[in-house]
Amino acid sequence: MAATLAKKPGTAPAYTGPIFDADSHIQERNFDFMAQYTPKQFHEDWLVKSKYGPDGDYGLYLGSHKVDNTEIADGVVFPPGKLKEWLRAIATGEEIDVRIPIEPNMYQRDARIAKLDEFGVEACLCFVGLIISTFGWLHVRGAEKGYEGANAVLHAYNQWLVEEWGLASQDRLYTTPILSLWDLDWAVKEAKWLIANGARVVTLPTGPGMDNRPPADSYYDPLWNILNEAGVLISYHVGDASFLHGLVRQWGEEPLQNRRSGQSAWQWMFTFSEIPIMMTMSSFIYANFFERFPNLRMVSVENGAEWVPRFVHKMDKMRGMARAGYWSHGQMKERPSAVFKRHCFAVAYPEDDVGKIVEELGYTDPILMGSDYPHPEGVARPRDFATEALGGLSEQQVAEVMYLNGRRMLPKGG
Repeated sequence: MAATLAKKPGTAPAYTGPIFDADSHIQERNFDFMAQYTPKQFHEDWLVKSKYGPDGDYGLYLGSHKVDNTEIADGVVFPPGKLKEWLRAIATGEEIDVRIPIEPNMYQRDARIAKLDEFGVEACLCFVGLIISTFGWLHVRGAEKGYEGANAVLHAYNQWLVEEWGLASQDRLYTTPILSLWDLDWAVKEAKWLIANGARVVTLPTGPGMDNRPPADSYYDPLWNILNEAGVLISYHVGDASFLHGLVRQWGEEPLQNRRSGQSAWQWMFTFSEIPIMMTMSSFIYANFFERFPNLRMVSVENGAEWVPRFVHKMDKMRGMARAGYWSHGQMKERPSAVFKRHCFAVAYPEDDVGKIVEELGYTDPILMGSDYPHPEGVARPRDFATEALGGLSEQQVAEVMYLNGRRMLPKGG
């Protein structure tokens, strides 16, 4: 399908072509399904469930522990793309209830595919929903009790994805099953099972694996070999960077606070979003990961993209500084920025100055759009991204960000 655009003076071209939405989500209606898929021996300590707790508040629980999040009871959610309006009302003291009843397209596959048709979205990455709130706690509890239970939780969710959503429905709705580096044998087994069930993309927590091994350490090559052979996309979505918990405590704060009401600005700045993903992606690139696994691509999601120009510049500079230093998998044969351009992608925020990002980079290749639908932080409709974020770009550049780059990152299945 050809991309078609109509130019509007002074704004981004009005985009009417196909869309590859690189950031959308499942909105789990509840987590009752986890009891079905989680082995009973793990229920007491590990079962993920939505419920009213002893304090009378509704929330997501891991065993008996409440996981702080913004889940709302009674079947209502914040409407897509309305966060700015809600925050503006709070700032002015206006009392409004912006919640809406949860819609079937938020939690059902077929209804979501119909929504893609309505939106003009040819394909999307469809990330997990509130389950992501448990990742940090799974890591912490796994360190205390062993990771068998943590991996049982991940597999239970993955099995639900396979059975209720599919992993590549109609070769256009690509859900993101979860892998971790907590146990290599489990990760290898899970990856084989996911690929057998059609996985085109997987998502992992940022940071190193166990025993202070970086993710590109040769120890993990059995996993990466499996994903490389199948050409599976590796994704890192914003979330708790559990590998930075010690750093948070060194600065006199506690990790895993409620993100809306308990997390400090310092933690938002340094332990979420761009810093964890820069540390993770640069570790892969400096370890010659993509030379060893040339079929793999990697995407940063919901971490914005304003960091990308200075990141690739700094990687190149530090390669020069360390030219005579230690290289875990041999000196690089080309600039890190060239490797990033070929293998890595970043989903921009709608509030990012994408025109400036592209000007500084000199190209659009790694930049993707993402609606964050049905979450409130993004745009109400994917096509709104072009209007909100892509002013100053040419028609061709708009088409690249809205569709062509995403399709290159994840081609249609053969």
